[in-house]
Amino acid sequence: MPKVQTARGGKAPFEFSATAEKLFGEALDDFTDIKIVGEVEDVGRCYVVRGQIECKKIFICDRCLTQATENQVHEFAEEFDKADAIDDLLDVTELLRDELLAGQPMKNLCKTDCKGLCPKCGANLNEGECGCERFIVDPRLAALEDLKLD
Repeated sequence: MPKVQTARGGKAPFEFSATAEKLFGEALDDFTDIKIVGEVEDVGRCYVVRGQIECKKIFICDRCLTQATENQVHEFAEEFDKADAIDDLLDVTELLRDELLAGQPMKNLCKTDCKGLCPKCGANLNEGECGCERFIVDPRLAALEDLKLD
């Protein structure tokens, strides 16, 4: 559980490198090589903790279903009440875990222009065209194909 040393009247740097399980007390299997760098600043009425989380995320692409890896950087900044410091240490576990998880994209894509899978044969279209006819007529408009215009 990451705890950072406070600095009375100044700034105190901190740095962590560990697995998600050691940092957060739970396994977040998607994340490896987690490094956290930041500082705690005494601003008078409270402490301000700021810095960045660098990690590598391993995931399955939502479009083509291949495994992919992405390097991520997440910035964070939060105020802590001085009463939160126990023995001049602040527990920043929740802040770091929440920033890491909240900073995740809605879709996990191996690349921004991922073409996905063919809806007919399931081929990965990033590796080349499969040759399938992928035009699908909207069933509500299918009857219009039978109309003959003379």
